[in-house]
Amino acid sequence: MQPYVAEEFSAGERAVLAHRVTNVDEPVFALTNLPEVVKGALFARYSRSRKSLRRLLLDEFASDLGDGAAAAPPDQSATRAGRLYDRIFLEYGDDSVAQLGGAHVAVEQASNVLTKVLEWGRLGAYLEQSTRYMAYDDKPGGRYRYYRDPDVLASPHGAAYVAELDAVFDAYAGLFGPLTAWARERFPRDETTSEAVHRNAVAAKVCDVLRGLLPAATVSNVGIFASGQAYEQLLLRLRGHELAEARHVGDRMLRALREVIPSFLVRVDRPDRGGVWTDYLSSTRAGTRAVAAELLAGVEPAATDDVTLTSFSRDAEVELVTGMLYPHSRLPETQLRALVAAMPAEDRLRVVRAYAGERTNRRHKPGRALERVSYRFDVCSDYGAFRDLQRHRMLTVEWQELGPHHGYETPAEIDEAGVSQVWHRTMARQAALWERLHPDLPRQAQYAVGFAWRIRYSMQLNARAAMQMLELRTTPQGHPSYRRICQRMHELIATGAGHPAVAEMMRFVDHGTSELERLDAERAQEARRSGQAVAPTRP
Repeated sequence: MQPYVAEEFSAGERAVLAHRVTNVDEPVFALTNLPEVVKGALFARYSRSRKSLRRLLLDEFASDLGDGAAAAPPDQSATRAGRLYDRIFLEYGDDSVAQLGGAHVAVEQASNVLTKVLEWGRLGAYLEQSTRYMAYDDKPGGRYRYYRDPDVLASPHGAAYVAELDAVFDAYAGLFGPLTAWARERFPRDETTSEAVHRNAVAAKVCDVLRGLLPAATVSNVGIFASGQAYEQLLLRLRGHELAEARHVGDRMLRALREVIPSFLVRVDRPDRGGVWTDYLSSTRAGTRAVAAELLAGVEPAATDDVTLTSFSRDAEVELVTGMLYPHSRLPETQLRALVAAMPAEDRLRVVRAYAGERTNRRHKPGRALERVSYRFDVCSDYGAFRDLQRHRMLTVEWQELGPHHGYETPAEIDEAGVSQVWHRTMARQAALWERLHPDLPRQAQYAVGFAWRIRYSMQLNARAAMQMLELRTTPQGHPSYRRICQRMHELIATGAGHPAVAEMMRFVDHGTSELERLDAERAQEARRSGQAVAPTRP
């Protein structure tokens, strides 16, 4: 490694830096004890200076941050940080400054309609409370955990909304006992499995089966980490949304973020900036909906398969191999592509296999040549599966409104356990509530519909994103509903698109079946907790 030319700092400067960077003498370091807006401004200045980051911090920023012995008081720090940010932003007019600072935000008790709105942006990280590993049968504050929309409650349907969703949760809670007894008998514990592992696997199985009863109004907690720029876009969407829940959360999120990254969000509620953007989003949505209602009036949906491959790259193998060879050649792409097109199939396959290499687990990802090939799928699945698939960041997904139009799924376990009457009666209750709400409150009617009801959505992704999603979502511990969708997508890539070389690279797509999905995962967790060696499994 080239010798690093270390800078010289005085004792006083070192004292200041000791509180702001993780080391003073090495070429790689992290920033500490700085407001997010200062980090953004500092990096923006960094791109247009000969100085090192440490020297810039000392010469141009340290005087605004206090004495260096500790962070400035919160009120002073925010004021100084805003001044620094504004100085850089006004001087350079660079929106990318807002990409260089971020914040963690928790949104609690958000409906499962709102969580999809929160997670729509690509440039953020999201974690959502699971409906697979915990029961929603408790009553915090004396009420079941579902969102009570103010517009619904203020309407003539408010009392019916509460009564019907209470009855849905009563049915959900009442089935835990029968389903648990059935699962323990259907999947008895063997001598190699501890009681704790078996109990946890059975509990996860029961939650998996019963989550279809949960209405979309069921509340969840969402953790978000994003840049200031990503939050700005999220807030614009929330503030212009048709649901009161989204607008209320947007207002609260803006207040919270202004406590930590205030200068990043100055445009959000300015009438001439964020106000105009929000109006644009609202008007285009309303205009497109009106045109769609006119043009598609009276047209009934045709019967289709649950998963349909609607579009794909036609010259996938040539595109792939061209991309794989390009960085290892000196040829212009047009010439290289012509050579690849003329290659024998076995030579192209040699390139593909060398590029994929010996993948020993699903986290070993080939490079970006796979991004030259894309697929679009039209899917009609239960809402529960959609919730899990929609969160993949490199996915372009559009979905239709949730309603009872496409029917619902009934897990085989419901019939086996002898509780199908309760299941179907609850589904009918949800459909009736949707029918009641929809004429007056069409957007809010979605809250009434359970996870088992089917929703139609379009997913477009490149082959590299498909590898990540399909291998992850077909692991044995995955929910059966999205496992089936991803298994079918893999089959269609191989046979429908005629891309067997692409499908072959996705070697960790699991086409097996699993009855007690979480058993192996629970065994592995127990082994890790006890310090035992974990037997290798298919990743």
